Amino acid sequence: MTIEELLPIAAGVFLLAGIIKGLVGVGLPTAVISMLSQFTDPRIAIAMLLLPALVSNIFQAHKNKMILKSIKLFWPFLGIMIIGILIFSQYAADFSADTLTIFVGIMIMVFVIVNLFVKPIAIPERFDLAFQIVLGAIAGIIGGLTSLWAPAVVVYLMSKHMPKNEFVGAMGILLLGGSLPLLAGYWQAGLTTPTLLLYSALMVIPTLLGVALGEKGRHFLNGQQFRIVLLGVFFILGINLIRTVIL
Repeated sequence: MTIEELLPIAAGVFLLAGIIKGLVGVGLPTAVISMLSQFTDPRIAIAMLLLPALVSNIFQAHKNKMILKSIKLFWPFLGIMIIGILIFSQYAADFSADTLTIFVGIMIMVFVIVNLFVKPIAIPERFDLAFQIVLGAIAGIIGGLTSLWAPAVVVYLMSKHMPKNEFVGAMGILLLGGSLPLLAGYWQAGLTTPTLLLYSALMVIPTLLGVALGEKGRHFLNGQQFRIVLLGVFFILGINLIRTVIL
């Protein structure tokens, strides 16, 4: 299937992924990669994802008025993650498509299982800096290789026990912090081209439409329902990624 033939399918995928992101504040890269990888190489899916992820994260952070607050609170996490993504995105081309896909799927499933059966810990303030450094490094390494740094971000923010709208706003700025170095790293590694960037720009439209629809649904969820939906979305996407390689 050529990239041009992929565009109508991609538009539907980005619309659905945008709805997921609008609903729970996260999941755009995971949804896009898991669904679009059934039709093309995961690295093409990631390249098409670059601009929708960047624009939707700007939109999310700005709308929830969490940009300055998040930078002030989470700058160690942001700084280490950005450096990690910039470095490790240079090595993404060395992974085979199947290796990349199953690695991402397993990582997502572990994240869901841990969060389903282990109550999110409340980090004492004296350990917060260390926790940000460790999880920021994990987010940077995995994000650079797979474009999925969201699970590490979710683990950290869930430990802060933030209200759902603050959670979504903080997610926006931490996801935005990874989008820029990933775009730079993919361009440097030759994994994206002007043509792919053009198609990526086109996917911004269905993505933002989906985000707007998803945000309307979020208002009907309480805190516990929000957490269940969040983990449920990740579970379905993770198991689907593994299925595409094994079956």
